[in-house]
Amino acid sequence: MSNKVEAFLSTNEEQEIVEAIRLAELKTSGEIRVHIEKTSKGDAYNRALDVFHALKMDNTKLQNGVLIYVAVEEKTFVIYGDKGINDIVGIDFWNSTKDIIQAHFKSGNFKQGLIEGILKCGEQLQQHFPYTDLDTNELPNTISKG
Repeated sequence: MSNKVEAFLSTNEEQEIVEAIRLAELKTSGEIRVHIEKTSKGDAYNRALDVFHALKMDNTKLQNGVLIYVAVEEKTFVIYGDKGINDIVGIDFWNSTKDIIQAHFKSGNFKQGLIEGILKCGEQLQQHFPYTDLDTNELPNTISKG
């Protein structure tokens, strides 16, 4: 585990992000995860795809998992949505979420960027995957690290 990854967010900030995931998922059957690692070692999109599969995010019933992947060293992130989402929504679906995160990241406010991105993500998912009483939390809300 890299010191850069540990220093990226404080323990309190991580707890606030986990709470944001919980709140976002109250509105949708979609599943949101955050993964932080030191470097993507190349193409961040391809790495996000690998992490998505490694975290078994492609096992959700409605194929509606979303990964927010952050590579600390490259100061880059990827929002990766599963097939169930991408089959329904247009290419611009994640742009508003991406823009929110990017604006905060540029000013060095990583926690706020992730929290607002997660909540926006939940709103976006709610449009197509509203929460029902039958929903179960299929994936943990914790932040994973590489």
